[in-house]
Amino acid sequence: MNEGETRFWSDLEVELLIDEISEAALDAIEQAAGEAAKAAVLSIVEREAVALREAQRWRLESETLAQEVAQAKKTGRKNTVIGILIGIFGGLAIGVGGTIAISK
Repeated sequence: MNEGETRFWSDLEVELLIDEISEAALDAIEQAAGEAAKAAVLSIVEREAVALREAQRWRLESETLAQEVAQAKKTGRKNTVIGILIGIFGGLAIGVGGTIAISK
């Protein structure tokens, strides 16, 4: 066949060509769907990683705050005991001092 001649395709050849093109298109669609699924899964994993990092940050912050609260309670109790002792000894000193002053 020369370059200038037109080739005629039989119905069978046209159908085979259509079948090959259709099969290649389906393969491409399946591959694209697979890539889209991978991208969706990666996106979900990335969001979960961000959420886990945020949860860990809040957990660490709550532990720190809990330790600070425990320390504040401990300090508050200590200060209360010191205040009570000062009150008792101050009252005793004033009472004893007042009694001695009145006795003289």
